[in-house]
Amino acid sequence: AGIREQHGHDESWHHPAAPDAVCFPHSTEEVSAIVRACAAHRVPVIPYGVGTSIEGQVIADHGGLCVDLSAMNAILDVRPEDMDATVQPGVTRAQLNTHLRATGLFFSVDPGADASMGGMASTRASGTNTVRYGTIRENVLSMTVVMPDGRIVKTGTRARKSAAGYDLTHLMIGAEGTLGIITELTVKLHGLPEAISSATVAFENVAGAIDTVIASIQYGIPMARIELMDALAMQAVNRFSQLDYAEKPTLFLEFHGTHAGVKEQAEAMAELCQEFGGSDFAWATKEEERQTLWQARHDAAYAAKALRPGMEFLATDICVPISKLAECIEATQADVAESGLVAPLLGHVGDGNFHLVVAVDRNSEQELETLAAFNQRLIERALAAGGTCTGEHGIGTGKRAYMEAEHGEGWAVMRAIKAALDPLGIMNPGKLV
Repeated sequence: AGIREQHGHDESWHHPAAPDAVCFPHSTEEVSAIVRACAAHRVPVIPYGVGTSIEGQVIADHGGLCVDLSAMNAILDVRPEDMDATVQPGVTRAQLNTHLRATGLFFSVDPGADASMGGMASTRASGTNTVRYGTIRENVLSMTVVMPDGRIVKTGTRARKSAAGYDLTHLMIGAEGTLGIITELTVKLHGLPEAISSATVAFENVAGAIDTVIASIQYGIPMARIELMDALAMQAVNRFSQLDYAEKPTLFLEFHGTHAGVKEQAEAMAELCQEFGGSDFAWATKEEERQTLWQARHDAAYAAKALRPGMEFLATDICVPISKLAECIEATQADVAESGLVAPLLGHVGDGNFHLVVAVDRNSEQELETLAAFNQRLIERALAAGGTCTGEHGIGTGKRAYMEAEHGEGWAVMRAIKAALDPLGIMNPGKLV
């Protein structure tokens, strides 16, 4: 019962629901046999990585069998000459990068949590490095997938480009286990930069910070990371991590390249920041200093939760075109203030993506109503700006209600694909489509 309960929730706001059983396969062939048996008996199948998803992707609302892929955690092959690696889905981001240390290469997708590779592909994950290296979508070359009838399909090749037919690899990325189970991935690797420099810079208001981000992108400064935390988020981090950052809207920056290139990029960015009212620069070039700086950013969600101990938390996630970002954030912060919510804001603003960690008393009907109305306005604001209801968390059960508004007839096409590939509806039912 304890194992079932553990597999009935992720890190989301949504109510947990345990599967009827959990299995731990060790190979693609075992997964295939499991799925064939489930199809024969019409038993729901829920793929499970490490449970760090944010929108209820692993919750077993319809019961069924949870397929925990953590035992499939082998790094099968690393090819430094081709800068790629083939791994099983249970391999985690940190595990792969530890294995790669001696090669001078690294895997770039960094969603914060030490997520599994299969889970990251299934939820189309991204994170702090996206502005330079892309999301998981840009970093997967091919996969092995067990289809809803148990067939084993290889999608794509190790070639860096192909014009051969439907792009099945990218159809499976972001499918959240509704079209099959990923059992092997070949991913791109990147060279470790010769030099890395990080910095924080504070602004009097969010508009100045975002104007700096927009200008840096338009001027072509090759940033590796551009992260924003608002004044409340900085206050939370200072309390949680015993730090003394200025409690103002703050950009966290990182530059990768040669020593000369990083120096040039950092100087150009410093000039831009000053032009838009940036101050309190804190540079970090030593490894320990950079780790402290980025640990503060990665701890932001936990820090936000500490502002209202004992409360539950909804993590939101929208993404808009960069030119609409300042307007969208300012309108959102005004909405937060008017609603009386405790909701620190942080985000991957180089991509136009930001999050709010909203603290709510689940026993208060009034707070729940306020939260629901606020979340709907937030998503409608993003869609009106030409954006999306989720930049990286995915749909799961939490955001299905917005799929038609965002995709129109495209959502009907998605449902048709689901019906064609999974006519029995056994693959992670109730999620996404």
